[in-house]
Amino acid sequence: MLTANKLSKTYGGVPALDALDLEVPAGEVFCLLGPNGAGKTTTLSLFLGFTRPSSGAAYVGSAHVEPDPIGARRRIAYVPEQVQLYPHLTGCENLAYFLGLSQARVPPSAELSRLLTAAGLPEGAVRRPASGYSKGMRQKVVLALSQAKSASALLLDEPTSGLDPGAVRELCAAIRREGDRGAAVLMVTHDLGAVASIAHRIGVMKAGRLVEITSAAGLSEAEVLSLYRRHFDPPGDAAPPLPPRGTAPAAPAPQALS
Repeated sequence: MLTANKLSKTYGGVPALDALDLEVPAGEVFCLLGPNGAGKTTTLSLFLGFTRPSSGAAYVGSAHVEPDPIGARRRIAYVPEQVQLYPHLTGCENLAYFLGLSQARVPPSAELSRLLTAAGLPEGAVRRPASGYSKGMRQKVVLALSQAKSASALLLDEPTSGLDPGAVRELCAAIRREGDRGAAVLMVTHDLGAVASIAHRIGVMKAGRLVEITSAAGLSEAEVLSLYRRHFDPPGDAAPPLPPRGTAPAAPAPQALS
């Protein structure tokens, strides 16, 4: 559903993204890890058509993003780090507005309310002005938009940043539901706990290149951290390998008292 073929972007001769080959099929949650400047947000921007590639191509389903960015975005729901809603409009009114903007069918008010509560927005907030919404509540409006427009792909950029643990759990559950209904989910994050909770596969980016892709099946947060540190810890300072699952870690060696 999301496909990158040798996708590259250069700024002033410096590659921000270098020949990315990636496929995220329908129903998969794929999480991209890497430090700031690794190329993760550039990848999202190229799929969204916010910037043009220097070479290569991005596709959303059969839609080639560069010649038809608007057509590609009709298939996408995008959750940026900071979701902006119209503060004087209610959750229902924001949802209806953005559906109309994407040329999708705008359902009746009762259906809009159902979509918002199904995405996790409290029932009492559905018809309140969005000026009083928390970050997590604003994100749920966009997740409701994804379901309402039957988006083929959901792109998220650091969605758990600044959320409390309860809000993170609710957001992860909503993202899983989007994958379960068949959306291809591509999430950029530093939240290793969220990765362990929802990812089917993990990609690690470094200096504009995708240096590893691995299955996330059964990985704990500690194992995701170990995967990350393999690529970014200084030589000689890497995390020790984790013991086989089901075994207790060795006791630390005794140290002399000073």
